[in-house]
Amino acid sequence: MSKDGKVLLIVEDDPGLQKQMRWSFDAHETLVAGDRESALALLRRHEPPVVTLDLGLPPDADGASEGLATLEQMLALVPDTKVIVVTGNQDRANAVRAVGLGAYDFYQKPFEPQLLGLVVERAFRLHALQQENRQLRQSQESPSLGIISRDPAMLKVCRNVEKVAPSDATVLVVGESGTGKELLAKGLHQLSPRAAKRFVAINCAAIPENLLESELFGYEKGAFTGATKQTRGKIEFADGGTFFLDEVGDLSLPLQAKLLRFLQERVLERVGGREEIAVDVRIVCATHRNLKALIVEGRFREDLYYRLSEIVVAIPPLRERPGDATLLAHAFVRKFGEQEGRQLLGFKQDALDAIEAYSWPGNVREMENFVKRAVIMSEGAQITAADLGLAAPTGTPEPVNLREVRDEAERKAILRVLSRVDGNVADAAQLLGVSRPTLYNLINRYGLKQPGSLKPEE
Repeated sequence: MSKDGKVLLIVEDDPGLQKQMRWSFDAHETLVAGDRESALALLRRHEPPVVTLDLGLPPDADGASEGLATLEQMLALVPDTKVIVVTGNQDRANAVRAVGLGAYDFYQKPFEPQLLGLVVERAFRLHALQQENRQLRQSQESPSLGIISRDPAMLKVCRNVEKVAPSDATVLVVGESGTGKELLAKGLHQLSPRAAKRFVAINCAAIPENLLESELFGYEKGAFTGATKQTRGKIEFADGGTFFLDEVGDLSLPLQAKLLRFLQERVLERVGGREEIAVDVRIVCATHRNLKALIVEGRFREDLYYRLSEIVVAIPPLRERPGDATLLAHAFVRKFGEQEGRQLLGFKQDALDAIEAYSWPGNVREMENFVKRAVIMSEGAQITAADLGLAAPTGTPEPVNLREVRDEAERKAILRVLSRVDGNVADAAQLLGVSRPTLYNLINRYGLKQPGSLKPEE
């Protein structure tokens, strides 16, 4: 019989009943455990949606204490799991207690496959429905900003942008070049009530100072040589929508004064004109500069800063977002692979190691350029470190297996504490909260023992 993909964990210490239940639920992927420890291990590893739990587990096979303790730990580990407790005929009180602790339902022996099967199927349906509702709720609560990240700090930035998007507050986005400030500003616009109107962007650092004023505010015919017709500026062009002022820290002081007046009055005058023009626009600014430092140097107006920074959003650089470099690299391979008509199989291990080891001073923009070039230039089915133009790191690779990570952390902690106490094992054991025999075992396990370096006692 083919499996339906639903995972069911059966916790039962009776071998005969284990076999019978496994046979009865053959349509599912069944896991079997006979005690608390193995049941919790399987729960951590597989997170089954539904568990049947016999309350009479060893070492209290005739009672319910072990089963109830197992139930509590299961729900603490995976609260969404539907646990169906299985009890004897005379044990209704413990069954009710189990439901009070959070069990989904209870079933009284003797085992009847059809009846228990109905309870199990209902539990699977409820779990699937709750998961679907949760995903729908998350998709409604967290609209996409086009940001790819798993980093908690970056995800918090996205949530903050989602919160401020419905308002008309002026937003200042700060972060290093290439972190995605304009992408975040566009996302803010798309989530705002102004989404149907224009998003207009201008880079203050990319336009000569003598042209920037007319670009921002527009000009009247004859205002200067070459002004052959009346022209609206970028701010006016964004009326009803969002105006994004990138690299605002590069504005000259005269233009800062004119921008400040617009923010205060919400009216502007074109270059060479005298008419005051009301403009309804939301201002979003960005900079990689430290504006507070520029204020101290007299290069940025303090009153303008406070007008621009009603809400400040700080984007962390890519090097401070663990795991995001690899995540972005995979996304860019898929994107550019489709654009270039190439079916690539991702990265070789040396490329992944190089991506994680590189500091990415140019942030996401640099990553995007590296991967695009590699997709175009690579000859194999997988991108290598050489294709990316990165040096493969030398030495022992950083452990990625959870056990290896834990062992490495333990090894470093023991070395640090032994150094602090000058090799005194008794003192080190006390600081680490373990017994001396345990510490000796760990020292031997990690090969930390050196002749004459350890002192049992002072």
